[in-house]
Amino acid sequence: MLTALSPLDGRYHRQTEALRPIFSEAGLIHRRVLVELRWLEALAAEPAIAEVPALSPDAIAFLRGLAERFSDSDAAAVKAIESTTNHDVKAVEYWIKRQLGEHAELKQVAEFVHFACTSEDINNLAYALMLKDARESVLVAALTRVLMALRKMSAETAALPMLSRTHGQTASPTTLGKELRNVIARIERQFRQLEAQPLLGKINGAVGNFNAHVIAYPEVNWRALAAAFVESLGLTHNALTTQIEPHDFIAEYCDILRRLSVVLIDLCRDVWGYISLGYFRQQRVAGEVGSSTMPHKINPIDFENAEGNFGLANALFGHFAEKLPISRFQRDLTDSTVLRSLGSAVGYFLIGLRSLEKGLGKLKVDPERMASDLGAATEVLAEAVQTVMRRYGLPEPYEQLKALTRGNAIDAEGLRVFIAGLDLPEPAKQRLLHLQAADYIGLAAELARIP
Repeated sequence: MLTALSPLDGRYHRQTEALRPIFSEAGLIHRRVLVELRWLEALAAEPAIAEVPALSPDAIAFLRGLAERFSDSDAAAVKAIESTTNHDVKAVEYWIKRQLGEHAELKQVAEFVHFACTSEDINNLAYALMLKDARESVLVAALTRVLMALRKMSAETAALPMLSRTHGQTASPTTLGKELRNVIARIERQFRQLEAQPLLGKINGAVGNFNAHVIAYPEVNWRALAAAFVESLGLTHNALTTQIEPHDFIAEYCDILRRLSVVLIDLCRDVWGYISLGYFRQQRVAGEVGSSTMPHKINPIDFENAEGNFGLANALFGHFAEKLPISRFQRDLTDSTVLRSLGSAVGYFLIGLRSLEKGLGKLKVDPERMASDLGAATEVLAEAVQTVMRRYGLPEPYEQLKALTRGNAIDAEGLRVFIAGLDLPEPAKQRLLHLQAADYIGLAAELARIP
């Protein structure tokens, strides 16, 4: 691992291990094999294709076993064939035919492997399955863990007052739980879109018109067969394509992950800032070093690492979303090399999620530090005072409070003197006189608890 070109397979190989069976070359080959074998099954199930009779249970089990037991050594065997063919999908076809040669029944229909298919019929479905598996077996779980950590912290701090800092300046108080709940809502919205994003596929030949299919078997309802086949893989059929499935859904999928990354970068930066303010303390890890020269430091490295990796992921996601839907005429090959880096983008995104989860697990809230800042920020009550003055028709309320507080240091006593001199109904005046910044949180606690 020390000689790995990419940190995904070097420094961070443990964090990306779950993606390796999905997005590796072996993972791609495996899914190509699966698609080819299932297509042969689909042809055999079509009564009008007499040359491929219905398969026996033993033949079906043989085909399913080839896919289920596909190993790294099998992938290596395919690559060895590719060294001669210089064509990756044709190598898969030849490897499958060799395997079928060991089965008397299937040997008779071996030439129907890859029947009427262009390479992109196989590739587009393989990549769709990769994205499906990544979403269902890795991304949903990793996002859920981050959300669970945020929900727990938000629930525990729903009513914990905290000074807001609009433009980096003291502002009307909020609660820590409410600020976390804001982020949770944003993540959940994108998460729902990720789960609902259709994954499209096609199997309609060289230019998307079933040309070869129809000339060989004009009596077959190829549109229905193709739709049923694609849907049997757990994908959504795209009936209108050129040689390639146009990749719009991949752009959409990547753009959802890009938006999620943006939200999570925003969170990382805010948490980083709150750590620097002392609102969060970080738990010490035995043996860990924060600085090579400053022994006292516990740096927010997990949030910095997460931010950096989300940024790397987004550079790739953005390129995928802009490039992949563009193909000259009925097909050019620029998408082929770009698609191979899908795993890198998802890998950086996953590293970001795991670093964020790790960082959140180290945080400990410091209510005393937060209370200290609130107690020293009397000026944030200017909004409350001038708003009550407006209700009761006092002259120039905003201007009076602006003159009193803007750019001036004002303590609680100075504000009380100002309030005492106002011509307000006594109940309203008493409420303002007893108001503390920590109490001036509106409905923040209630909003933090929205399900």
